[in-house]
Amino acid sequence: MLLFQELYELLEQNYEKFNRPHFISDDPISIPHRFSRKQDIEISGLFAAILAWGQRKTIITKCAELMQRFDSAPYDFIKNHQDSDLKALLGFKHRTFNDTDLLYLVYFLHQFYLQHDSLELAFVGSDPIKIQNQKDRLEYFHNLVFSLPESPSRTRKHISTPARKSACKRMNMYLRWMVRQDKKGVDFGLWQYMQPADLICPCDVHVDRVARRLGLITRPQTDWQTAVELTAKLQEFDLTDPVKYDFALFGLGLEERYG
Repeated sequence: MLLFQELYELLEQNYEKFNRPHFISDDPISIPHRFSRKQDIEISGLFAAILAWGQRKTIITKCAELMQRFDSAPYDFIKNHQDSDLKALLGFKHRTFNDTDLLYLVYFLHQFYLQHDSLELAFVGSDPIKIQNQKDRLEYFHNLVFSLPESPSRTRKHISTPARKSACKRMNMYLRWMVRQDKKGVDFGLWQYMQPADLICPCDVHVDRVARRLGLITRPQTDWQTAVELTAKLQEFDLTDPVKYDFALFGLGLEERYG
């Protein structure tokens, strides 16, 4: 077991190593990096996170295909499409996510952006002071997305929620992209109501494996409480931005996998 200072130095060194622009091209975050408009980044990032399931190369390919179906202008497509434009989305599929799920999420986002300027409000609500933690925010988002009577029950599995004890890896990753602010050029830092200190570390297979090896996780299963436990341990090394170490854990996991 590494001593505290040794572990701190390991995490810091690998955070610096992987939180750099060269990280972007091989990661799903490369999809929102194609855009500069806030809403385009929010929308493309959301779909990139939802589809972040499987090999990164395949994820990026499918996300790129989806952006093409959106005419490489996701916000304009979401906001202004006609019914006939939706034909371009038919047949899209990635693993168990299909065009039924896609069409509903496009419908939800269309309704949402008719009333709001930023998708952050889908997590924090109209009174952000009332929703103070990530568990409540993720549950609020899930409930809001599926509050419309047209919502298909099959689509619910594609947006995780702590209410089902999920670790919410993909949604926590998305929030990291949107909320974290630094000068490294990877995360966007677009949103204002949530702070980096609020974030919960995404627990994907690489992060989970390395965190357990380093003694940062003791809980036997991987669920919401595991993600909270990991984040609490990371706060010991950086209270204001614990999730920056996602880069370190994920990067170390990739190096272990590919040697």
